[in-house]
Amino acid sequence: MAEETLEKTGTAVVSKPSEPLLSKRRRKIVADPLNEENPITVQVLGICSALAVTVKLEPTLIMGISVVSVMALSNLVISVIRNYVPNRVRIIVQLSIVATLVTLVAEVLKAYNYPMYKVLGAFVGLIITNCIVMGRLEAFAMGNKPYESVLDGLGNGMGYAWILLAVALFRELLGSGSVFNYPLFSNLGIAYTNNSVMVDSIGAFMVLGIIIWVQRTRTGYVETH
Repeated sequence: MAEETLEKTGTAVVSKPSEPLLSKRRRKIVADPLNEENPITVQVLGICSALAVTVKLEPTLIMGISVVSVMALSNLVISVIRNYVPNRVRIIVQLSIVATLVTLVAEVLKAYNYPMYKVLGAFVGLIITNCIVMGRLEAFAMGNKPYESVLDGLGNGMGYAWILLAVALFRELLGSGSVFNYPLFSNLGIAYTNNSVMVDSIGAFMVLGIIIWVQRTRTGYVETH
């Protein structure tokens, strides 16, 4: 619902239309983390989960959805209450809110997909200390309005998720010869020997390194000191 800002000019009142919900600036908030400001390939955050949960696509997808949900909701809550949180306890408040949301995600996963909860249980809990989540709360949600904060959470969450899915795609395809547990090569009649390196963490390092190299080459990103 659009809001209007009223400005007085002498005796006249001029109606100033509010910013569109999907203005260029707001689209940029969502789009930048998907590419030029990606939290993994550019900021090099959240690497642990990129290595740990990307052996298969299914748990990676669930992890990505979980992070997107937690980031969007925690950004929203922190933005709403930011003016009421004393500066000296803001980190504790942020951690408490993220921990509550992560617990809810874990309980939903436990109730509706228990096998996947057993696979991801420990890693879902680690979302609480994920530097991407805490970083966006501190850098964006604490200083911006709720709507923009939700967009920022969605953008950074999806930027994180698509990199994880890209890593998982190559690891599952080359490591197990399947995609979402579907035996792709065997059903295509292709004789393929599974690559055990891709199943190991070294495979994740290799794939992630190549993705970072390609992405930074394409965008022209250069580290500055």
